[in-house]
Amino acid sequence: MEKEQTVKKKRKGLKVFLIILAALAAFLVTINVIPPKKVMENNPFVKAEGALPMIAAHRGGGVSNPENTLLAFRTAVNEYGIDICETDLWMTSDGRLVYSHDPSINRMACPEGTPDVVIAEHTLAELRTYNMGRNFIDPRTGAYPYRDASEEEQLALGLKILEFDELLAEFYGTRRDLLFIVEIKDGGETGRRAAEIIDRTLTERFPDYKSNLVVGTFHPEIEEDLAANHPSLLRGASTSGAAGFVLTQMLRVNLFSGADFSCLQIPMSYTIKGVRLDLTRQTYIDRAHRRNIAVQFWTINDADEMRFLIERDADAIMTDDPLLLKQVLDEYRK
Repeated sequence: MEKEQTVKKKRKGLKVFLIILAALAAFLVTINVIPPKKVMENNPFVKAEGALPMIAAHRGGGVSNPENTLLAFRTAVNEYGIDICETDLWMTSDGRLVYSHDPSINRMACPEGTPDVVIAEHTLAELRTYNMGRNFIDPRTGAYPYRDASEEEQLALGLKILEFDELLAEFYGTRRDLLFIVEIKDGGETGRRAAEIIDRTLTERFPDYKSNLVVGTFHPEIEEDLAANHPSLLRGASTSGAAGFVLTQMLRVNLFSGADFSCLQIPMSYTIKGVRLDLTRQTYIDRAHRRNIAVQFWTINDADEMRFLIERDADAIMTDDPLLLKQVLDEYRK
């Protein structure tokens, strides 16, 4: 009798376990089947179905021309036919937003050993006394083609440090479809002022670019400021936002993703404590697309990696070598 009761208890326990397991499975299926809410109805950074990825010229394309110069962006847009200009913004001491990846201009414009020329410590006029193409090396010849350029040549070629509105003005009359990715590098109050300048400049002078420009930042306080005070600006995923999105996809609970950004800008992989996470999984890209979030990979300068991401249906590939990416895409067009 006691043995029979033990068997009954085990069967009952197994039944309860199976019911819980079935309920959990049904829950997971349900949350993965229910269509998630789109972050926005029309996202210009999401490519058309069946289209090839967009070319995003990282810093304008530093392989072919001095990065973040008007020369680089002109070449990328007019000669390579890129879709997206990607770049970074810093504030000068007199409150002007300029394009530069580094906080100083030394790597691009100064002789070795020069004390740091920090953007935040100089006015726009002071920074424009420097040649931003001085240290550029032509990869084909190994020469410095712009090192000895005269002041007049620097101005004509577009080798002076570039202000935020100047890049927009350069193409506003001819390429209203051009897209932009900008990162606010400054944090704190300076970063908030940068966000205000971006919003005001777009609204007052370049309204057709308002929905063509996405803003990113690594500073949580600037992310909060963008969301609270500049809701009409498109935002890229913050570090925590991107991590949260990937985590919910890994756990297959994507319905609970709180993603409210328009672009997911990620590398192909990320290593945490020795564990490599593959961020190119098709499920991540497909689930981002279900929310109408664009998936953009950086910084890809290898042709085989470009081909891999084309096959993965990435929306954009950020590269220092937009000419190479154009050539790879041309292979597919043929």
